[in-house]
Amino acid sequence: MTTNDKPTKWKPGQTGNPKGRPPGKSAITKMRNSLSADVPEILAALVAAAKAGDMQASRLVLERVLPPLKGVEQPVTLTLPKGGTLTAKAAAVLSAAATGVLAPGQAAQLITALGTVAKISEIDELTARIQKLEAQNEKSKKAA
Repeated sequence: MTTNDKPTKWKPGQTGNPKGRPPGKSAITKMRNSLSADVPEILAALVAAAKAGDMQASRLVLERVLPPLKGVEQPVTLTLPKGGTLTAKAAAVLSAAATGVLAPGQAAQLITALGTVAKISEIDELTARIQKLEAQNEKSKKAA
C-alpha cells in the first residue's frame, strides 16, 4: 500500500471545491423532490392497473412487495478422512451429496475448495524442490 506524505492544500474533510454545487441541487435530487408529492398517486395507479390485469404492473408491484425467495443451505457437519488423499476426501464429499447429507451446491463448493488446496499443495512442493535444487547448485559451485 502506498502512502502520500506530501502536504496537501486541503484539510481532511474539506471539499476541494468550496464554491461548487451545494448539496441537494443535483438533477436527480430535483427530480426526486418533484415526484415525491405524486408517489402515492403513482402507486395507487400502479396497483389499480395490476388489479385490472396489467401483467407488467403486477410483476412490478410483486417484485417490490414480495421479492423472490433465495434458497438457504443449512450448515452440515461432514467428517472427511483424516490423513487421506485429496481424492479420498473428494470421494467422501460426493458420497455425502449422493446420499442427501450435502446439498449439491455445498458439495460443489467443497470440491472446488479441495481443488484449491491441491493447487496450493503443488506450489508448496515445487517451491521446496526449487529451493533444494538451488542449495545443491550452490554447493556444487563452491566445490568446483
